[in-house]
Amino acid sequence: MHGFANPARFLRLARWLTPLLLVPGLVMALGALAWGFFVVPPDRLMGDTVRILFIHVPAAWLGMAGWSTIAISSVVELVWRHPLAGIAARAAAVPGAVFTAICLATGSIWARPTWGTWWVWDGRLTSFLVLLFLYFGYIALAGAAQRDAAAGSGASRVTAIFGLVGAINIPIINRSVVWWNSLHQPPSITMGKSAIDAAFLYPLLIGALGFSLVFGGVVLMRMRTLLADIQAEARLRRKAMA
Repeated sequence: MHGFANPARFLRLARWLTPLLLVPGLVMALGALAWGFFVVPPDRLMGDTVRILFIHVPAAWLGMAGWSTIAISSVVELVWRHPLAGIAARAAAVPGAVFTAICLATGSIWARPTWGTWWVWDGRLTSFLVLLFLYFGYIALAGAAQRDAAAGSGASRVTAIFGLVGAINIPIINRSVVWWNSLHQPPSITMGKSAIDAAFLYPLLIGALGFSLVFGGVVLMRMRTLLADIQAEARLRRKAMA
C-alpha cells in the first residue's frame, strides 16, 4: 500500500487511469440514461415518472459510497499514516456531496407526484439530509485544516476522526426503511435477489456502474489537483524562507 505513497508514482498511475475510468463511465452512464428515458416502457403504477429512477438510485448509491471512501481513507490515515489517504478523503468529499444533493433533489421531484408532497421527515430522507450536512461540515473542516499550516497533523487527525464518526450514518441510511415505518419503499435490490423488473434493472445497473466509474475518475482528478496545489504551496514556502 505504501508503494503508492510517493506522489510522483501515484501521479504517473493516475494520469493514465483517470481517462480509463472517465471515458467508459461517461459512455455507460449516458447510454443507460438514454436507454432508461427512451426505451424502457412506463411503469404500470407510476407511469413515466419512474424514469427518474435511473438518476436517483445511482446518485443515492454514490452519495453513500463517497462517505464510505472518506471513512476508509480516514482509517488508513489514522492507523497507517498513509500520506495520500487524507488527500483521497478530501477528493471524494465534493463529488460525494454533489451526488447526495442530486439524490435529494430527484427524490423530492419523484415524491411530488407519487406521495403528493415534496418532502416528508421519514427515516430515509432525514438521514440522507444529515449526510449532506455532514459533507458540508467535512469540506469546511478539511479546508480549514489545509489553510491552517500551524495546526499541522493535529488538524488533519481531527478531520479524519470526523470522517470516521460520520460513517455511523451510512448503516442508518441503509436500514432506515426497515427499522422505521416509512413512505419510502423498502429495498428493491438485496443480496442475491431483486424486486425490479428486468426491463428496469439492466439499464439501472449499467448506469450505476457508469456513474461509479465517473466518480472514481473525478476523485483521481481532484487528488491530482490537490497534490499539485500542495506542491506549489511548498515551493512558494521554500522560496519565501530562502
